[in-house]
Amino acid sequence: MGTVKEAVEVEVPVHTAYNQWTQFEDFPNFMEGVEEVTQLDDSHNHWTTKIGGVRREFDTEIVDQLPDERITWRTVSGDTHQKGMVRFQRVDDTHTRVELVMEIEPTGAVEKTADMLGTIDRRVKGDMRRFKDYIEHRGSESGAWRGRISPG
Repeated sequence: MGTVKEAVEVEVPVHTAYNQWTQFEDFPNFMEGVEEVTQLDDSHNHWTTKIGGVRREFDTEIVDQLPDERITWRTVSGDTHQKGMVRFQRVDDTHTRVELVMEIEPTGAVEKTADMLGTIDRRVKGDMRRFKDYIEHRGSESGAWRGRISPG
């Protein structure tokens, strides 16, 4: 299992960055390879991805969510195995540091090769750059979910 970590500073207040990240169905706008995310309920999402010609569908569960601070998730079904966390840190009134940490267990020859070649790291880095561009050009979030999900 490999760990991928990437951080980016965005020029929006912490609540704007956090609120936009809670809009999972907007992820295809800035995440390469993500075709669709369907929010099933407050803590479950269904993902459809196509990476390197390989299409995958899987479900994730949010296990910890604290507004303006963090969202932690894990895969609960499908053939993709991952867990991760995104953290939001206020830099000042108009800047936020967004840090994404994911643990990914590649399955299949394509994913294992991509992992060895650093493709997954580059993809995450690009996704974070695109999130920065997306939220800064929007200037405001497309929606928000401010609920609390506690671990356990």
